[in-house]
Amino acid sequence: MLNITRLVITVFTATILFWSTCVSATTSEDAMQNAIKNGATIFASTSLGSRGNSCMTCHRAGGRSEGMLPNGKRIPSLIGAAATFPHYNKRAGQVITLDMQINSCIKNALLGKQLPYNSNKMINLVSYLTSLSQGKKITIQGVH
Repeated sequence: MLNITRLVITVFTATILFWSTCVSATTSEDAMQNAIKNGATIFASTSLGSRGNSCMTCHRAGGRSEGMLPNGKRIPSLIGAAATFPHYNKRAGQVITLDMQINSCIKNALLGKQLPYNSNKMINLVSYLTSLSQGKKITIQGVH
């Protein structure tokens, strides 16, 4: 009887672990999809700045096509851009992260208030921009 009880407990435990793993995988995938979706919404929103502009004012088509700065200078699409961070920024005179670049755009282009690095808005924006680099090769300056 003791062996049957152990077997039942083992099978029951294994079943719970299996289903909790499946639920976690679905939950984590859903969480990432929600973060990416929310990041795309924030990217298109005018809520980050004080000029009535959004990230898409310069980064057209959600960053998926060539953009343009207000001064007319063309800028590349953001596809693959997240795979280049961190990198040295000549204007800043230091190595910057993607989060720092996002805050620079918010502060300087949108005239908005910088986001805390651990805020949901920042996490969602980083998730969205990183999703645009899915499958792209990571290219870090100075690493050979």
